[in-house]
Amino acid sequence: MNARLTTSTTQKIALAIILISSQLVALPSSQAASKGWRYWGYFQSAPGSTTWKAAMTGPTVDIEDGAVEGWSFVFSSDDVPSVAPKTKPSFASICGKTKSDPDTKRIGLVIEFGSAAYAPKGEKVQKTIVRCVTTAKGSQGIDVLGQVIKVRSASSGLICGLNGFPKKECGVEITTPASLLKK
Repeated sequence: MNARLTTSTTQKIALAIILISSQLVALPSSQAASKGWRYWGYFQSAPGSTTWKAAMTGPTVDIEDGAVEGWSFVFSSDDVPSVAPKTKPSFASICGKTKSDPDTKRIGLVIEFGSAAYAPKGEKVQKTIVRCVTTAKGSQGIDVLGQVIKVRSASSGLICGLNGFPKKECGVEITTPASLLKK
């Protein structure tokens, strides 16, 4: 599936991620401990890197051949995004068998659906998706994602659902699940 978004939509996505970031960081610590947000966190690993880095610009950026893109459904009360995918961003293991082509680029993609501890009520956490995506040289992160799964976004551009998870909500504030509270 190839779901290309317009420049206007991709700009809205980047703005929405930045807005959520500033809202989460600005919370008083007393409130942050009792509440937080569940949303799709976006991570990147540059070619040759073996660690995730939180992507604060949103998926409307150019990515290089050999990069790995990561998405993780997270719960966070103090940082955006706070929980990187558990799957290591190893381009060699994800795309090692995919031959390079001068007309395209290869991007590793990891999508993790989070924990049952903070999944929306009645929704089942899906299995992790790990794929090597061959895409056009000009593709951005959102293009790579859209080639693999269905993407649902808010009118602001915020990524709300991937592969139908969660079904309806979009970056909602919830009470911190008991299993995540520090004892």
